[in-house]
Amino acid sequence: MIDTKTKLVLKILAKECSNGSYKIVEISDIIMSLPKHFRMDSEAVKHILTHLERQDIISIKYDDDDIYCLAVLPYGFEILENEKPKQIKKEVSKEKRAPLMLLFFLSGFLGTILGILVCHFLLKLF
Repeated sequence: MIDTKTKLVLKILAKECSNGSYKIVEISDIIMSLPKHFRMDSEAVKHILTHLERQDIISIKYDDDDIYCLAVLPYGFEILENEKPKQIKKEVSKEKRAPLMLLFFLSGFLGTILGILVCHFLLKLF
């Protein structure tokens, strides 16, 4: 299991190294590709890259200051692929909830109207 920032960095690397070959990537490019609220300094990105390499998610051929030659390994692509069905599953469940919510609303509405009518007729009888 990897955290959100690490997953974002992995997604950026997967876009850069889409065919699995080694590519030269600068830390500044990774930082600029991150969403603004997830931006971090170069030391944090280096730490994430080291962590990804230790987990056999990426392979780093060499690094020179803020320039890395790296490739995303098959396990890295597998992590990103396994994430997609979860997102689709969440969207489908929201789509299934909408008709149920409408059904609950209508049944509550009709039950209230029926209760008012019954009370109204009972008051007329007594």
